[in-house]
Amino acid sequence: MTRMAHSPNMQANDNRMSHKQASTTSQNGPAGYSGFDVVEAMWPRDAPALRSVREPVFVEEQGVPLELERDGMDIACLHLLARSSDGQPVGAARLSPDGRIGRMAVLPAWRGRGVGMALVAAAVELAKELDMDKVELHAQCHASAFYRNAGFREVGEIFMDAGIPHIRMVQGILNHDRDSRTASDAD
Repeated sequence: MTRMAHSPNMQANDNRMSHKQASTTSQNGPAGYSGFDVVEAMWPRDAPALRSVREPVFVEEQGVPLELERDGMDIACLHLLARSSDGQPVGAARLSPDGRIGRMAVLPAWRGRGVGMALVAAAVELAKELDMDKVELHAQCHASAFYRNAGFREVGEIFMDAGIPHIRMVQGILNHDRDSRTASDAD
């Protein structure tokens, strides 16, 4: 995953969301995938690219009202953007300061090609780097098997959000560096 600097607004909301320096990654995509790359994106600079994935999926395809899609939370979140080898946005996700993965969207032509799994893996890795001990998401029920395959478990009851049935799902994060620091602190 290509690392990019985060918005200064995120640091104000959560000190763990600190600035990161840019680095590079393979043009062959994340481990085991090809034809795309996952990068960290910055809001508002990358808002048009993120919206070019989210709005067709959520607003046009699923009928979510635009005002619900544009919930005002983006400035406080870290964003991930999947881009095809020619630079076109094909997938998006965000990680909130409290560890909630949201706004997961992949354009229809790119589904089934590993983009969604790569975005989830990148979000979990980002949460791990930020020393979070878990991540959660509100999965659309039809996608819950996808998230189970990514290591999430269902918690609680089905609920409606934007007229679509959802289920809360959680994944604990094993962080050997953090856990060894905690163990040594106890000595």
